[in-house]
Amino acid sequence: MSDGYLKDVYDLDGPGAVRSYYDKWARTYDAEVGENGYATPARCAAALKATGLPLTAPILDMGCGTGLSGVALAAQGFATLDGCDLSPEMLEQARAVGVYRDLFPADAVPPHPYAAIAAVGVIGPGAAPPDLFDTCLALLDPGGRLVFSFNDHALDIPDYPAKLQTARDSGAVRLLFEEHGDHLPGIGIKSTVYVLEKT
Repeated sequence: MSDGYLKDVYDLDGPGAVRSYYDKWARTYDAEVGENGYATPARCAAALKATGLPLTAPILDMGCGTGLSGVALAAQGFATLDGCDLSPEMLEQARAVGVYRDLFPADAVPPHPYAAIAAVGVIGPGAAPPDLFDTCLALLDPGGRLVFSFNDHALDIPDYPAKLQTARDSGAVRLLFEEHGDHLPGIGIKSTVYVLEKT
């Protein structure tokens, strides 16, 4: 299996490095993760649907990348999708898939009332810091859903799972779904998919 960009992605540090790396990777991203069996988008979309969220509910795809997560959500029947990403080149790829109502730079998300936020393969080393978890929750009203994943690299760094544990301990969220399974089986990485409801 090819590991052209995957081999170094988990070592990126800081938003500037992440943006530059993903800009360069944008045109070959789908092919590379696809040949490594990228399973998390479909797992997250199915988990969100299983919680009973209406298919017309507006969803923000946080860190949408090339749109693989949006395509997975659309395949489950979700019809109102917006996306945002740090990488302009990734957003250009996402625009071409045709499933998004609107696409925004990560620092320019308007205050839409989203019923759910999807952060698929986004919160973890080489992508977004643990604080993105708080950002996602802050964008939701009570009753809103957050579907996200922590891959094995994120689960091994205490700051990431600690964000979830703190939110659960404080009563800020209710856990609706949790499952460990395939992430990138081609390189032997798994992820845990979660769906939370903001209380």
